[in-house]
Amino acid sequence: MRAITLLAVLLLAACRTGRNYPGTEGPRYAGAPADSVPRRVTTDTLRFVSFNVEFSRQVDSAILVLSTDSALRGADVILVQEMDSAAAKRIADALGLSYVYYPAIFHVRADRQFGNAVLARWPIVEDAKLVLPHPSRYARTQRTATAATIRVGATDVRVYSTHLGTPLDISASARRSQLRAIMKDAGRYERVVIGGDLNSESVGEVARESGYTWPTEHGPKTTSWGRWDHIFFKGLRSPDTMSAGTVIDARATSDHVPVWAIAVIR
Repeated sequence: MRAITLLAVLLLAACRTGRNYPGTEGPRYAGAPADSVPRRVTTDTLRFVSFNVEFSRQVDSAILVLSTDSALRGADVILVQEMDSAAAKRIADALGLSYVYYPAIFHVRADRQFGNAVLARWPIVEDAKLVLPHPSRYARTQRTATAATIRVGATDVRVYSTHLGTPLDISASARRSQLRAIMKDAGRYERVVIGGDLNSESVGEVARESGYTWPTEHGPKTTSWGRWDHIFFKGLRSPDTMSAGTVIDARATSDHVPVWAIAVIR
């Protein structure tokens, strides 16, 4: 019995791959282009992209994909997951974007932070870290969302970059609860975009039941496990049925591929 107990303790310790940052104030990393100047609004549409860059291992490749693919190039807002602070800054600097990044955990084995970032072509006038309910059942690591308010002329859009728990970490009902926590925080905003790696093909039904549209619902797999990466809109509309898609060739940057969606803001 003692041997079994010792083995259980060792297995549990091995599962604890990360240390949480439980506070909502930080760590926080943010920046803007040195030559950033107010832009005149000449369009009613914004292009949103979500991309899980798998532990920030292939940052140069991610920059190449985001800057050269016709569906992603010139995106107004990019939601990125599995970022460390250096990777978030490098991508933002390379694309000439402002950014805000909050790590969720310090990953012990990788010896660095990981979390979600929002990159934007427009000023980020407010930002926050949202700690989601239901930590991993084994590692007890938390999931978070990075929130940012983007100001496009006189119009504010609240955006969330998130990474929900995996099927091994939490149940499907817990994943739905995590998405509801984000939507509750978003309740005070008129125009909202939620996107990221949701680790589910169906959790978007929760967003739709709450009045969000789901432009990325249909399409090919975004990871070998299924179509897990999505974008939702509230208070915004898609201009037509061809205004969302998936970039299949991501140059082996990640175990995920990017999704994109266009929204009319006025």
